Amino acid sequence: RLLGLVDRLAGKGIGIRHLDLGGGLGVRYRDEQPPLAGDYIRAIRERLHGRDLTLVFEPGRSIVANAGVLLTRVEYLKHTEHKDFAIVDAAMNDLIRPALYQAWMDVQAVRPRDAAPRRYDLVGPICETGDFLAKDRDLALAEGDLLAVRSAGAYGFVMSSNYNTRGRAAEVLVDGEQTHEVRRRETVQELYAGESLLPQ
Repeated sequence: RLLGLVDRLAGKGIGIRHLDLGGGLGVRYRDEQPPLAGDYIRAIRERLHGRDLTLVFEPGRSIVANAGVLLTRVEYLKHTEHKDFAIVDAAMNDLIRPALYQAWMDVQAVRPRDAAPRRYDLVGPICETGDFLAKDRDLALAEGDLLAVRSAGAYGFVMSSNYNTRGRAAEVLVDGEQTHEVRRRETVQELYAGESLLPQ
């Protein structure tokens, strides 16, 4: 349909030179099979049939999503009659996609335990019932365990907030055996720095 519109406009003397196709490529969070970039481009080029168009893509998520991991620590375990909860130190202000979009995120223990798993909801410490990172995950956990929320490289920091007066997390770049802190953790003092008292 889009190419048909390009042709109709060309028939009226309006030449379209650029075609913005947006993101286009998906990301593998669980068991999805997004197309490979080369296959995607080939399929589009076949449909152009020689039209002289510059194609524009914004494939950011497909480039960075699986390059990022959110590390979080288990603060408490809460067992109830109907549900087990792992309360972690990361929250919806750090990674809002699960709470906002019900996005499924792969969560793994950094050091897996040799114990029987339980089914947990992984929730943050914010005073919201929607503050969760994952639901119904079979994990063997203990307080203090470090968890990796995988595929968190896209829409993590840029969608994060200071909700509940929480400083945004640090960002660390891993290059082989080297690590570089590329963004330090925010402090409470920085959160208040832009505020002013009313005149007396």
